[in-house]
Amino acid sequence: MALIAESSRPAQEKRGVLRVFVRRNPMIVLGIAVLIVVALISILAPIIAGDPMVMAPSHRLKGPSAEHWFGTDDLGRDIFARTIYGARVSLVVGFSVAVLAIVFGLAIGLAAGYYRWLDGFIMRIMDGAMAVPSILLALALVSLNKGGVGIVVIAIAIPQVPSVARLVRSVVLSTRSQDFVDAAVVSGSRDLKIIRRHILPSTVAPLIVLGTGAIASAILTEAALSFLGTGVPPEIPTWGNMIASSRLFLARAPWTIFFPGAFLTLVILAVNLLGDGLRDRLDPRLARRM
Repeated sequence: MALIAESSRPAQEKRGVLRVFVRRNPMIVLGIAVLIVVALISILAPIIAGDPMVMAPSHRLKGPSAEHWFGTDDLGRDIFARTIYGARVSLVVGFSVAVLAIVFGLAIGLAAGYYRWLDGFIMRIMDGAMAVPSILLALALVSLNKGGVGIVVIAIAIPQVPSVARLVRSVVLSTRSQDFVDAAVVSGSRDLKIIRRHILPSTVAPLIVLGTGAIASAILTEAALSFLGTGVPPEIPTWGNMIASSRLFLARAPWTIFFPGAFLTLVILAVNLLGDGLRDRLDPRLARRM
C-alpha cells in the first residue's frame, strides 16, 4: 500500500501544478486551447469536413441544416468544409510569417545592437521600411508575382521584420552595457560566443510576446489580401476568399460570411489572449504599467 501511495504522489503533484498554472494563467490556457482545437480540426479536415471544392448548384445558398452544418455558398459548396480548410491556410501563414520575421529580425537586430558601426546604416534601412504601410507593401509584392501561399507569406513577413529588428536592437543595447558583458569582452571571448551566451537569452521573452502579435497581424493581413483579390488564389478556400466571394449575398445568405468571419475573429482573439497572458507572465513590470 505504501508503494502505491508513493507512486501516486508524482501524479497528484503534476495535477496540482497544472491546476495552479491554469488558475494563474487563464488567458494563456484559453488561447492555447482554442488554437489547439482549431489546429486539430484543420488537420482532420479530410475526415470531418469532406471535399470543399464539390459544387452542387441545386443546393446553392441553402441555410444551415443537418446535411450542411454551416449552409452552402452561391455555387453550392459546403461552407463548413471550406471554413475548416481555410483554417489551414490562416494558421500556416500566421506561424510561417512569425518565424520568418523573428529569424531575420533577430539577426538584423543583433548585428545593429552589438556592432555600433553597423547600427546607423542598418536602422536607417529599417526606418525606411517601416515608413511604408505593410498592407501596401504586401499588395505590391503579391501583385508583382503569381499568387500563392508562399508569396503571401513572404509579402507579409517583410514588413514585420523592421519591428522585430528594432525590438531586438533595444534589448541588445541595454544588455550590452551590463558588467557581465564587459567582463566577457575583457576576458577575450569571441563576439559570437558573447552574443550566444550572454545577449541572445535576454531577447527570448520579448520575442515570444512579439511573435504572437505577428501571428495575429499576419492572419488579418492574409484575409485582407485575399478579400482584395491579391492574396491566395480564389480557388483555394481561405476565410478572406470566402468573405470576398459571398459579400454580394450578405442580405440573402448572411451565413456565407458569418461563419468564416466568426472563425477569423475567434483565432485572432485566441492569439491576442495568448500574447497578453505571456506578456503579463514574462514581464510583470510592463503589466503593472499597462
